[in-house]
Amino acid sequence: MTLDQLDVTSFGGHGGRLGIRFHARGDDWIELALPYSPELIGDEESGVIASGPIIAMMDMATSFAIWNEIKVFVPQATLDLRIDYLRPARPERTVIGRAECLRVARSIAFTRGIAHDGDLDDPVAHVAATFMIPSGQYPRPTRASAPAKEQQA
Repeated sequence: MTLDQLDVTSFGGHGGRLGIRFHARGDDWIELALPYSPELIGDEESGVIASGPIIAMMDMATSFAIWNEIKVFVPQATLDLRIDYLRPARPERTVIGRAECLRVARSIAFTRGIAHDGDLDDPVAHVAATFMIPSGQYPRPTRASAPAKEQQA
């Protein structure tokens, strides 16, 4: 799969089952969307989406941010994923996960992101995630701003 195929690709596995889909991307960020579904409700009384699907989407979004940075898909594993919830997502709203890659070292990559339900200035959660490539090393980023992000760890 190439990054250009993201907007026409449906995800398989856990992300596909949750309904996560590509939303948008720029040179240094990527967004995934988690459409509201009654199957994802964690609290029947309030209709709020459970935290698990949002965590899964942000894990995927931060991982995709690395691929967006290095411009190629490579196998990688989540080393650390920290999510700070600021408020519940509003019922009936799609949750958007926006992520960016902060740095790609030899075998470790660092990301951050935000989950929101329509307003970037009123986030649902903040995310920090670290990934590793299981063998070898990450390909070098190809963006013009890459030299500052390429330092070896």
